[in-house]
Amino acid sequence: MRAGPMWHPARVVLLALALVIGAGAALSQDLRSPVLTIDSDRLYSESAFGKRVVRDIEAQTRALADENRTLEAELEAEEKNLTAQRPDLTPEEFRTLADAFDARVQTIRRDREAQSRAIANQLEESRGRFLTAAAPVLEAIMREAGAAVILERRSVFISANAIDITARAVERIDDVLGDGTDAPAE
Repeated sequence: MRAGPMWHPARVVLLALALVIGAGAALSQDLRSPVLTIDSDRLYSESAFGKRVVRDIEAQTRALADENRTLEAELEAEEKNLTAQRPDLTPEEFRTLADAFDARVQTIRRDREAQSRAIANQLEESRGRFLTAAAPVLEAIMREAGAAVILERRSVFISANAIDITARAVERIDDVLGDGTDAPAE
């Protein structure tokens, strides 16, 4: 017996797909689940707060790189000058100048490394402040969904996309925090 036009296999697949998409859309509007997932990296990077912090960090990193290039050029010129003076100096005089130059290079290197670490620490501290400020928003979403837990998406083997609240959380956190420039510092 031949399947009628209404039950053609392609139509059955399309009908099933429409039902799944419709159910997913309905669920995303009124999410009810005991377990939710979130991509915390995406939550941070897509939020206005995270985007602003990344812009600020990138600007500081570029400024540090520009300063490093300037210092490198200055040190190269100083080294060439010292090398050019060598024939006119006694070995003791040259050693004194060379040691002073080396000490200056080491001090600059330590300072640059400290500034680089400070920028990295600032990034981590900003992420921590963001997550602390985001916690009440995430708790509200969790209560609204009747959830008992929010799990990190990367640690979940398989789940329905409908329980991922990352996009919803980004939107609400942006409403509450904006880019964080008006948030009180901790």
